[in-house]
Amino acid sequence: MAVVTTKTTRISNAEAAVQTLDSVGVNHGRVRRVVGTLESVSGDSIASIYRMVRVHSSWSIVSIKLFCDALGGTAAADVGLYQTTANPANGGAVVDVDAYATATTLVSAITTGSEIAYEVRDIANCQRQVWQDAGLTSDPNRWYELALTLTAASSANGTVTLDVLYVGND
Repeated sequence: MAVVTTKTTRISNAEAAVQTLDSVGVNHGRVRRVVGTLESVSGDSIASIYRMVRVHSSWSIVSIKLFCDALGGTAAADVGLYQTTANPANGGAVVDVDAYATATTLVSAITTGSEIAYEVRDIANCQRQVWQDAGLTSDPNRWYELALTLTAASSANGTVTLDVLYVGND
């Protein structure tokens, strides 16, 4: 065993003879919030899509908290990214159905919020931007819709909310 001193990239950049400026996405960026709420209906079947909020490809998502009433049965959903359906229209197709969470249960009420931003993403990727979470090789500079896609049907009416914290490059 050894005693070590290890530095993050943030510290190394700050200590360099010629300082490297970090992106605001990882150093002193402003955290912002977007929240989407909708009503799920008993009988919403597998593959139903709940389009919750818009996220920009350049954003770095810090947190996605899921809140819901008990939707009963075996209700569950993936949380991922879709193309926009209007304003601007990009066809609405799925980009990555489970970029953030896979088959997250909606059976019981989640009143304190369940953090799902890192259910699929590794915490080592916390500095990534949405376009990277989508599996792209470069930033397309476009909007996406963060959505829940049911992997098991809802058997009760109830409210579903996503509360998203992000850092933008503005």
